[in-house]
Amino acid sequence: MYKLLIRPIFFLFDPEKIHHFTFSFLKTLGTIPFAKNLLSLFYSYNSPKLERELFGIKFKNPIGLAAGLDKDSKLIDELACLGFGFIEIGTLTPKPQSGNDKPRLFRLPEDQALINRMGFNNEGVLAAVGRLKKRKSKIIVGGNIGKNKTTPNDKAVDDYNYCFEALYPYVDYFVVNVSSPNTPGLRELQEKEPLKNLMQHVKSLSAQKEKPKPVLLKIAPDLTESQLDDIVEILLETKTDGVIATNTTISRDRLSTFSETVSKIGNGGLSGRPLASKSTEVISYLRFKLGKNYPIIGVGGIMQPEDAVEKIKAGADLVQVYTGFIYEGPGFVKRICKELAN
Repeated sequence: MYKLLIRPIFFLFDPEKIHHFTFSFLKTLGTIPFAKNLLSLFYSYNSPKLERELFGIKFKNPIGLAAGLDKDSKLIDELACLGFGFIEIGTLTPKPQSGNDKPRLFRLPEDQALINRMGFNNEGVLAAVGRLKKRKSKIIVGGNIGKNKTTPNDKAVDDYNYCFEALYPYVDYFVVNVSSPNTPGLRELQEKEPLKNLMQHVKSLSAQKEKPKPVLLKIAPDLTESQLDDIVEILLETKTDGVIATNTTISRDRLSTFSETVSKIGNGGLSGRPLASKSTEVISYLRFKLGKNYPIIGVGGIMQPEDAVEKIKAGADLVQVYTGFIYEGPGFVKRICKELAN
């Protein structure tokens, strides 16, 4: 029903407005007695075959919601009813920020893709913490953290520090995001020395806690092999607990959408079907370089259950969806789980 009836209607309207409408609808639905139970009954698929343990955390299944959809942890309990094994919130920054000018989210239906240049729009980490304190779901939650747009790169570590300390009691793992293409200068933090210093700092924050929590790094798909080799060296040297591959791409190669349309949209990160092979190649390369036991979360271009299988065969331990969830609807996670279980 979603693809035949609901999606065509949704796609008539501005993507960001539909995003907010859907959030409001799910939030309202969640207030109805037993509605969450019915959602969970309808959309969840549980099997011992799907259970995973990674960096000391037990996941009921390997399908997660990627960061960016529920930036401010407004819908944790409702999204937990849609079959996810884990949810990643953020990217969160110390101070609230409105993000880039609108419009900043665009659909490319011919390519099953999205382009976004949101720019870390969020209400600030403390607003998210306030909601996390009230959540009832036991689902695994990751905290994706970044820096404010106005924070210079030489002070970026302070922003990551602040977000880590604020979120520490309320999330199960952390993701250091230096790979979004939509915050000016952010990807410069992926250079070897800045990244090494940043990861060492965040890892040391976790190590100082009575109960250290896993720290992961999220990387871009647009890195060269030599840059990926540097990433591998840093991951191992700083004892980073895992890597998420990959964020959105700045590439516009092999799109079916008219080039004039794409040019008119302008800058932003591309996600969805066109990212699939590129992210899988990065996963495969990382698995070869990092060995069979290093934790990798694969994300990028999972539009069908078979795409998730391909990511796992390439070396991903867990996977995350975002654009595929928007295109395929609320039953998508259940379909992937069934495919993996079989």
